[in-house]
Amino acid sequence: MTNPSRRIRHISDKEEAEIQRKIASDPDAPEATDEQLRQARPFVEAFPDLAESIKRARGRPAIEKPRQQLSIRLDPDIIEHYKATGKGWQSRMNDDLRKAAGLKKAG
Repeated sequence: MTNPSRRIRHISDKEEAEIQRKIASDPDAPEATDEQLRQARPFVEAFPDLAESIKRARGRPAIEKPRQQLSIRLDPDIIEHYKATGKGWQSRMNDDLRKAAGLKKAG
């Protein structure tokens, strides 16, 4: 099945002529010449220092010992109790488990 949003729309000769006329009439954005296109370089090559300065990492920074996700079954009243304490209830549950196990706070 073809995705309608991915269909290529072909323009008429009249529409193409109008587009070309508008391109030619814009003095602030002249069409690049073949010579200019041959000399073009990727941004990172043309401006390496600037490219490095704006580079940014995606997502959260990696941590040394990340928490692990697991599936656990708990009694409904336990879950309700912790959820009733508001935002951060999972961290509070983790802290209580840490205390019950006799472990020091991570960090």
